[in-house]
Amino acid sequence: MAKQESLGIKTLESIHWYVHDLERSRQFYTKGLDFAEVAVSGPELDAHGKQKSALFQAGDVALVVSQPVGEGGRAWRYLRKHPDGVGTLNFEVEDVEKAFKLLDSRGATFITDIQRFKDEGGGTLAFFSITTPFGDTTFRFLQRDNYKSIYPGFQVHAQPRGGQNKYGFDRVDHVTSNFQTMKPMLLWMEHVMGFEKFWHIEFHTDDVASQQKRDHGSGLKSEVMWDPKSGVKFANNEPKFPFFKASQINIFNEDHRGDGVQHLAITVKDILTSVKDMRQNAGIQFMPTPGSYYDALPERIQRMGIKKIDEDINVLRDLEVLIDGDKERSYMLQIFMKDAASLYKQPDAGPFFYEIIQRKGDQGFGGGNFRALFESIERAQKAEGRI
Repeated sequence: MAKQESLGIKTLESIHWYVHDLERSRQFYTKGLDFAEVAVSGPELDAHGKQKSALFQAGDVALVVSQPVGEGGRAWRYLRKHPDGVGTLNFEVEDVEKAFKLLDSRGATFITDIQRFKDEGGGTLAFFSITTPFGDTTFRFLQRDNYKSIYPGFQVHAQPRGGQNKYGFDRVDHVTSNFQTMKPMLLWMEHVMGFEKFWHIEFHTDDVASQQKRDHGSGLKSEVMWDPKSGVKFANNEPKFPFFKASQINIFNEDHRGDGVQHLAITVKDILTSVKDMRQNAGIQFMPTPGSYYDALPERIQRMGIKKIDEDINVLRDLEVLIDGDKERSYMLQIFMKDAASLYKQPDAGPFFYEIIQRKGDQGFGGGNFRALFESIERAQKAEGRI
């Protein structure tokens, strides 16, 4: 189809979480990941929305986290169906009226009309929300004009509380979501949002690829869509047969009780230092990687065409950081935290997890590491007796 006119997205401004326990999240973000708590919802907003919220920030990564207060609010409705998860993605746009008209002409389903607010300094904020094929995750589009109050009804702390971003988080690199079937979402992203295809991969773990007689294995198809103007990227997965039910994508879907956001990838400037410090200072747990991955890494680096890296492979092995790329001296480093349910040791925390990523020229998505990640998850699930 012809290229769509851009919605004028400037950035993925923030991610809005719905959780059972706000204090649990506060401890994780401020003490575990060293985010600063910037603001909280005021009493009037709590009463009106029937939920209490806090805004955590590190670099350009902003997370709004809300816990239900009584029944009937958005967080309460979300959590009746799902464990903790991402309920809304907030996009800053250049012109909110233009974005609204374009989405309307393309058949978007609106939750609200454009709502407008003014702060004490005369700044204005306008936004509206739409439904999406991302399960119960909605999209909100915002335009700010010198609006200093963050969000209506929020009270900004005189001094941010908690962390100082000592791990060097920078921005959200991409959002990854899982679907039972992703084709409707891909068409929606293209025809309604005006996003374009960026990257594709499909594979099965060695349980299937080895052609041995196994009763399970995990595979996926993944399509990355992006907005070329802003660089906002969505990685999207669906299960790949055989063993559809055993696919990590399907297991996420069952644990999450529907389609939704599986993980956020956050960039850092120095992943080795960040991961080392997170392990030592905060006890953050990451998905394990087998030693065989690093045994084969020197040859793999040559085969991928990277040829030479700056890092010591023994340090990568000790920290279990993964590497991928496809051009000389152009690569990326990444690692995946354990999912929230494992980190909190609470099932209601859900299957969401974070990816930490450092890009050194490569703009891919670690296709060569997908298999290693899935096999690692499978080992963990076998140890837990889940497969």
